[in-house]
Amino acid sequence: MGKLNQTNSLLRFALEIAALISIGVFAWTHFNGYFKYVLTLVLPIVVMVIWSVLAVPNDPSRSGQTVIVVNGVTRLVIELLIFAMAVAALYFSHVKTVGIMFLCLILLHYIISADRIKWLLNQ
Repeated sequence: MGKLNQTNSLLRFALEIAALISIGVFAWTHFNGYFKYVLTLVLPIVVMVIWSVLAVPNDPSRSGQTVIVVNGVTRLVIELLIFAMAVAALYFSHVKTVGIMFLCLILLHYIISADRIKWLLNQ
């Protein structure tokens, strides 16, 4: 694994963690009472489970193992939807600039990941 791939893997991991936090921040800032606490914990956990359970076998960016097999297009759509939710969560949590910067980092990651995207589309 080259230095660029290692850096991109680290970027991807940071983006995934940031996406989960962003979704939690949205729940914290948009709900009140009991739901505020429950959704701040539950929404990121649900997203994390979906992200980790639905995968393409032998995905080189992951362990290669999966619990529920999906094709590459489905996996790519899941990733894009989660990242889009995170960007929207930041945008609507009154941190628009952070949301735009996050979107730019996501785009950078996917540009660098062109080989993986091509691989996913062929699965």
